[in-house]
Amino acid sequence: MIFPLAVLAALCALNLAHAETQVRDDSGTNLRLAGPARRIVSLAPHITENLFAAGAGNRIVGVVDYSDYPEAALRIAHVGGASSPDIEAIVALHPDLVIAWQSGSSSALVRKLQALGIRVFQSQPDRMEDIPTGIEKLGRLAGTEIVAAKTAARLRLRLAALRRQFAGKTRVPVFYEVWHRPLMTVGGGQIISDVIRVCGGENIFASQIGMAPVVSVEAVLAADPWAIVAGDVGDGKRLDEWRKWPHLKAVARGNLFFVPTDLMQRPTPRLFDGAELLCQQIETARSRRPHR
Repeated sequence: MIFPLAVLAALCALNLAHAETQVRDDSGTNLRLAGPARRIVSLAPHITENLFAAGAGNRIVGVVDYSDYPEAALRIAHVGGASSPDIEAIVALHPDLVIAWQSGSSSALVRKLQALGIRVFQSQPDRMEDIPTGIEKLGRLAGTEIVAAKTAARLRLRLAALRRQFAGKTRVPVFYEVWHRPLMTVGGGQIISDVIRVCGGENIFASQIGMAPVVSVEAVLAADPWAIVAGDVGDGKRLDEWRKWPHLKAVARGNLFFVPTDLMQRPTPRLFDGAELLCQQIETARSRRPHR
């Protein structure tokens, strides 16, 4: 029997809808779904943003506080804060998938959700290349592979361009200030440290363990970075505090920079905008080094 083309297309769509989906998450667990997820709860603002980037924004039924990008995310039901979401609120949304941030969602929370029969996928982007890979995985989970693949391809092209541009350049010692009271930075395993490497910089606290270790002013002075960069929601005025130490290379050479927080401290496609800005700043610091 010969089927009309429209009927064949419908049959193919039906088969895809019921095909098992299997994706390995960043904890190493193979997650199996009977079909694409239709009701997703996101447990981190960056996960919400990445779901939209993967074309799965209309599948999200619950988000945590500060899930404010894109604008459509503001209209989604909230289930509490990222560190301690309301399990009852999550269950009430009848999700067929919860996506957790491995280093931001407690293991106890993940176990409780799994014990309730809820599928949990754990995400942990630690390098720039993990962002497009993660978006592709979200696309497979939601059945939006085509959109996710296009987004991932664009991001990989941008990353490759940055790597080519700054490969072989003089390494610039950089202090990245997450917050000033207490003084917090990023360890070597955090994605911002990877951005610094891509830009030809060197995180002066790369040896520190943890995502956001607390450091002392004295340790920064001892390392004497060529550039100080702050993640800031304003205009970077808090960097003026470093002017108390005029002999610090970053101060003496005018290399006090800031990057808008949302462009650097959320591992989403917007981080690539932040990376391009940071790379320009590090290049400026590189050009201001003393010439012998």
